[in-house]
Order: sequence, then structure tokens, then C-alpha cells
Amino acid sequence: MSPWLDMTLRLLLAIALGAIIGYQRERASKAAGLRTHTLISLGAAVFTVVSIFGFSGAVDPSRVAAGVVAGIGFIGAGVIFRGMGGDRVAGLTTAASIWASAAVGLAAGAGMWLIAVIAGLATVGILMIPKVRG
Repeated sequence: MSPWLDMTLRLLLAIALGAIIGYQRERASKAAGLRTHTLISLGAAVFTVVSIFGFSGAVDPSRVAAGVVAGIGFIGAGVIFRGMGGDRVAGLTTAASIWASAAVGLAAGAGMWLIAVIAGLATVGILMIPKVRG
């Protein structure tokens, strides 16, 4: 397989899985939905693909992954702060789904197809579990 086709398929997988996760959040009327999760997954995949293929071994891809994880924390925190009201904290699950979308994108970008698919589908499955009211 040509490197360009490989890179393209990695990005398309990240887009598809991020969109599936985002679609679930959109249907649940959450602050971050289809576009946000798709862009996060795609962005993480692009950073990963570029670090693997673009720097000819001059960059350690694990350092890029660590940077993506840290950066995504800021987006997740913004979702949580947006949902705060009184004594109730909201947005934790959406923040976690953003974090998971980035992880799925990293896995897709690294060429870990099966891990990306399992993680993406598991994320959607977990998000579909009904909330238990206390």
C-alpha cells in the first residue's frame, strides 16, 4: 500500500469513528456534538500521522500523543465549566467523550485499526448506557 493511501485511510477512519461518537452526543443534545467530536478525532489523527510520516524519524510520535492528550484536557475543561451551575457539575461525560475521541483519533493515526474501531464502538456503547438517577 502506498504511504499516501495509508495516511488517507487512517484519517478517514478517524473521521468516521469521531463522527459516530459525535452523532451520539448530538442526539443526546450535548454541548459538543458531531462536528466537535469529528474534528477532535481528525485533529488527533493528523498530528499522529504527521509525526510518524512527516519528520522522517526526527520526532518521537509518543511525545506528540502526550501533547494531544494534554491539549484535549483544555477543551474538556471548557465543556465542564460551561455546564456548571450551582452545586451541580455537568458536562463530565461529554468531556470524557471528547477525551475518548482524541484517543480514537490517535489510534487511527498510528495505524492501530482494530484498537481504534474497538475503542470507538465501545465509547458509543458506554454513552448509550442509561443514566442511573440517585
